[in-house]
Amino acid sequence: MPLTLRDAEKAVQAAHAAAVKMSVNVSICVVDPHGDLVAAARMDKARFFTVDVARGKAMVSAMFGQLSGAMAERAGSPIMQNLNQMNQGKLFFAQGAVPIAKDGEVLGSVGVSGATSQQDEDCAKAGVAAI
Repeated sequence: MPLTLRDAEKAVQAAHAAAVKMSVNVSICVVDPHGDLVAAARMDKARFFTVDVARGKAMVSAMFGQLSGAMAERAGSPIMQNLNQMNQGKLFFAQGAVPIAKDGEVLGSVGVSGATSQQDEDCAKAGVAAI
């Protein structure tokens, strides 16, 4: 079952609502299992680069089916550096993205950037929970 635009929009809206509740300005990206963008939003006053960071976190989470923060320790390994190079340096190995999975299959990921790492992850979790 592929991730739909409708599901991605639900995730963006829920992550946005969580960010508003926390009084933070973030960018939210939803990607498919290949890391291709399905939906994205940048809140007013969120810094311009947060969209790219949110997508990079989401790509890592989707590719490995794990929280992006769980991959942070491996970021410096030659394999991960080569993988990042193969992806034009777009991967971002930091806390803030949560995989979307159903019946053991990774459908994609929600990535968030702009607040603290924990707040980013909490917003992403809210997004995944809405799907």
